[in-house]
Amino acid sequence: MLAQGLVLLVAGMGIVFSFLLVLVISMSVMAKIVPRFNYILPDEEPKKKPAPAASDDSAVALAIAVALSR
Repeated sequence: MLAQGLVLLVAGMGIVFSFLLVLVISMSVMAKIVPRFNYILPDEEPKKKPAPAASDDSAVALAIAVALSR
C-alpha cells in the first residue's frame, strides 16, 4: 500500500511539473510572438489628468479674514 502511495505521489508531481513546464514555455513563446501583432490592437495612450484649477487668491484671503475676525 505504501508503494502505491509513492507511485501516486510521483505521478501527481510529474503531472503538475509537466503542466507548469508547458505553461512557462508557452508564456515565453507568447511573449515573443504577441508584440509582433501589437499594431492590430495598440494600447491606448494614458489619459492625462486635467490640471487642478488655480485657486482664487481673493477667495482665500477672504476666508482667512473671516476666520480671523471670529
